[in-house]
Amino acid sequence: MVDTTPISIKVIGKLYGVNGRLLSQQYKNKTSDFKDWKNRNHAKEYLVYPKNISKFLSIDETAFSNGELYTVVTSKKAKGKKGTIVAMIKGTKAADVIKYLLSIPKNLRDKVREITLDMASAMINICNAVFPKAKQVTDRFHVQKLVNDAVQELRIKHRWKVLDAENKAIEQAKIKGTIYKSATLINSDTSKQLLARSRYILFKHFSKWTEKQKLRAQLLFEKYPDIHKAYKLSMELFEIYQYTKVKGIAYTKLAQWYEQIENAGFKSFNSVKRTIQQHYRSILNYFENRSSNASAESFNAKIKAFRSQFRGVRDINFFLFRIEKLFA
Repeated sequence: MVDTTPISIKVIGKLYGVNGRLLSQQYKNKTSDFKDWKNRNHAKEYLVYPKNISKFLSIDETAFSNGELYTVVTSKKAKGKKGTIVAMIKGTKAADVIKYLLSIPKNLRDKVREITLDMASAMINICNAVFPKAKQVTDRFHVQKLVNDAVQELRIKHRWKVLDAENKAIEQAKIKGTIYKSATLINSDTSKQLLARSRYILFKHFSKWTEKQKLRAQLLFEKYPDIHKAYKLSMELFEIYQYTKVKGIAYTKLAQWYEQIENAGFKSFNSVKRTIQQHYRSILNYFENRSSNASAESFNAKIKAFRSQFRGVRDINFFLFRIEKLFA
């Protein structure tokens, strides 16, 4: 019996007044073909589906249960439906993943023209060894996340300073026998609250701020101009990705942006600078087809949603069997 739905068997059992656990066991051991599944003996270690290879792939990692990581290669052509999974391999160690992916015939692997990935060295090594003819594209959202994290690091640094100053002021007030009262801004935030409540607005483009957020941002940037400068840098990168269509123009704009980062002198941006230096070519490759790892992230979300229906994964083999039926 082929499983074509992600609905939990136990849920179906409840709907029809049947013992859900018993129905689930009956499906697993009797009505499904799990017992005769040809991949059962090695499913926990690897699953490879050579026929699902297409010209455009994504590679990413996902967790099934207890933080157990799997490297997942997916085909963009299938759009998250049947034929999506090219491989699911336990762990993220490059040598182990490469060993199983090399079981795919070379003529099929050589058909891959582009593969999107994050900036992990293991993923890069895997792609170099298995898909040597494929152009590697660094996922734009990983680059933008690095920049956003650098902005947040600056905000958090100021918040710790404010917290330390406030604690000292409270201690001094106790010594003097007075009551400490924090000064408030025109939006009723204290400095501590301003920095805490500004977290989400620093992730958003200013065009999407509400009126309250605009006021909070104005107060934040007046009080902490370095955060304003860092935020502008993050938004400039966003706009380069969002509106630049030509690789040559993107090259020039990214070079100018990189120069601004160097001149800004923010320590929190050091990892951003190193990342751009190391991945410049694959970052620029994005602007050829504007490919991202969004399909891989979407597929990971489907797996997590499927997993949550079972409140975790008790039998990884059976879980992988269901995943194969749905997506491979």
